[in-house]
Amino acid sequence: MKSQLLLLLMVVTFGITVKAQTLSEVLNNTETPIFYYGIDFTKARLMGDPNANPRDIVERQFAGINALIINEYKKYDVAKAFRRAELANDLSYTDKRNEKADPNQLLSTNSDDFNRLSEKDIQTLISSFNGGSKTGTGLVFVVEGMSKTKKALSLWVTLFDIKTRKVLMTKRMEGALGSGFSFRNYWATGFKKIIDQIEKSEYKKWKSN
Repeated sequence: MKSQLLLLLMVVTFGITVKAQTLSEVLNNTETPIFYYGIDFTKARLMGDPNANPRDIVERQFAGINALIINEYKKYDVAKAFRRAELANDLSYTDKRNEKADPNQLLSTNSDDFNRLSEKDIQTLISSFNGGSKTGTGLVFVVEGMSKTKKALSLWVTLFDIKTRKVLMTKRMEGALGSGFSFRNYWATGFKKIIDQIEKSEYKKWKSN
């Protein structure tokens, strides 16, 4: 009898877990937690900045941008954009990935690199993503292009099941750049524009689809 009850409890628990991983549940139930992993720069290409120091960018600047979004959360309000009171976060996973990015692949002279990734590319990236022992829904911004020529940033806003590494939603977005006195602050303006777009219009669109 005890074993039957235990089995029933496991089935019910599993059913709840699976239900929580649907995109509809995540977008329509604001009580469903989302875990924010930060920004993944491993696919990023930087265009129109031939004098940039790619090694310094990989070793310092990527982590600096990631930390800025968290430290100045009122300005870069990812939680508000996703209709949450707060988002638990841990940048260590994306920071470790970003540190392993190849500096020799970062700089590009091909303008097409600003728009070169597909949904399949994002699923491949998430399939190799280490989300630790956490469960539930993860959120990561996968950077595609950083163009000083276009004065814009392109990335994929990605929600995924942490345990199965299945992409629930990935949407390509672009953010216009503003002014900034450092590499970190300059590119952070693009992230702010994208976060603001999600908060003002995109989240509502995603919910209705």
